[in-house]
Amino acid sequence: MADLAELETFIAAARAGSFARAARQLNLSPAMVGRRIQALEHRHGARLIERTTRSQRLTETGEQFLLRAEALLEAARELDELTRPEPARLSGRIRLTGPTTVGIKRLPAIIARFTAAHPDVIVEMSLSDRRVDLVTEGFDLAVRIGELRASSMIARRVGTYEFACCASPDYLARHGTPADPEQLRDARCVLNLNLIPRNRWPFQQADGTPFTVEVRGNVEIDNGEALRAAAIGGAGIAYIPLDLVADDLASGALVRILEGWSLPSLPIHTVHPSRQLVPRRVMAFIDAVAEGFKA
Repeated sequence: MADLAELETFIAAARAGSFARAARQLNLSPAMVGRRIQALEHRHGARLIERTTRSQRLTETGEQFLLRAEALLEAARELDELTRPEPARLSGRIRLTGPTTVGIKRLPAIIARFTAAHPDVIVEMSLSDRRVDLVTEGFDLAVRIGELRASSMIARRVGTYEFACCASPDYLARHGTPADPEQLRDARCVLNLNLIPRNRWPFQQADGTPFTVEVRGNVEIDNGEALRAAAIGGAGIAYIPLDLVADDLASGALVRILEGWSLPSLPIHTVHPSRQLVPRRVMAFIDAVAEGFKA
């Protein structure tokens, strides 16, 4: 059975990317970090980290070992929490993944408030618009937009994701302002590659009946900030998350069109793996996300 201190040292070295950075995090010498990891490798009879004078990388065995080591260390902390007469201060690391737009526009302020209130907690955020496998990639939770697939994950709805149809004043002055979604068929549009399909924009009729309009354009982008910049630059009409363009609509850099027509909204959920003992810091952070998204 591995020593918990050795596991903690291995995890720190793997996540920090070097023995020196891990040593600073753990208040150890780099030599001690090396000795602990060597002892771990010797005990298990496997090379976990390939090391050269300039770099290091996890071996294939090391990558799998890392996920299980983190789970084992987390279980040890959870057992410790169960035996304490009073809840201790929150501590430890939260590994969070989420989509780029929400990660840029909403989560940083929530994380700042949470870590100020809980200074012993480290929040590690990775932003990606792909659907990350939380268990395989070792994440504690995800923030996800849209309807969820059936799974064993535990989900909590924390907010709503809205869209706007907009364009720059210059584009509208040159090409006119559509008064009906059907007119988008003949307009130049900036296509969002994160919408599937990219060229079919959803709307709702007055009675709530959904319908789509097929659009076209010669600019296609998979990043929200770049999509926003293209719209401001006059590249065309964009169907874009409201979070990204709220300030631009307020300042007049972009103009919202088709305001008499409803655009569907999407739910925002937090999702975490199903297990009996979820760390208190993770549950507290989920509460903080839900509260922050109300604002």
